[in-house]
Amino acid sequence: MPELRWTLLILGVLFIGGLAWWERRKPRHAPGAPAGGESHSARAAREPALTLPEIRVRDPAPPRQLPVVEIRDEQSSAESLLRLVPVLEPAEPLAGEASDAGEPVPEGPAAAPAVGAEPIVEWPPDEARRIIALRLVAPAPERFAGHAVRQALWAEGFVLGKFSIFHKPDEERRAVLSAASLTMPGTFDLQTIDSQRYGGLSLFAVLPGPKLPPQAFDELLATARALNERLQGALQDEQGGPLTPTRIASLRDSLSTETG
Repeated sequence: MPELRWTLLILGVLFIGGLAWWERRKPRHAPGAPAGGESHSARAAREPALTLPEIRVRDPAPPRQLPVVEIRDEQSSAESLLRLVPVLEPAEPLAGEASDAGEPVPEGPAAAPAVGAEPIVEWPPDEARRIIALRLVAPAPERFAGHAVRQALWAEGFVLGKFSIFHKPDEERRAVLSAASLTMPGTFDLQTIDSQRYGGLSLFAVLPGPKLPPQAFDELLATARALNERLQGALQDEQGGPLTPTRIASLRDSLSTETG
């Protein structure tokens, strides 16, 4: 019996000593460290990390203000020139009544005479342009019959062309003179001209042009007088004043001074 007790005692001491030795061999962990002997930093270093790029949201940019570009075509150029010509009242339809000369109003659109190609209209830009103009007006309260206006203009060599107004060409088909209506909007339409009445015509030359200014004025004056013989109206200057010999000389002298 005493030998058995000593044997059990020795085994117990060895068992307790082995446990103590085993506990000393185990690694110590910091408080809060995960069990298993691996720290957070070690695990993070071992495992690959996915890093997303930083996304910044910018404030929306204000809409760009596009520059305003003024586009000027031939029609707008004609309108700007015709604005220099005084207009009267809208055209009045003849409604099938007889003309002042007692002639019946032609029916249907007028057929233009065979005068060749359309006149060439090459006006200088606005800043370099001068207009000399005369007015042929119907005696109040009368108006010119449309077909009479058409026939008179054709007889003096005018052709309906660019900008829907009449032009008188030279031998090279260049427009020397032009004729617009004093009735709004200043243009003509061969489809309807015979059924209208017009308060008058604005006859003008755009300078510089195919002819020198004094020559252009002389042709303008001669043409205006010829048209007046046909239409039996009254000639005026560009402001609507009487076209007296003194006024004619003043206009001619102003052009001669410029060319001199």
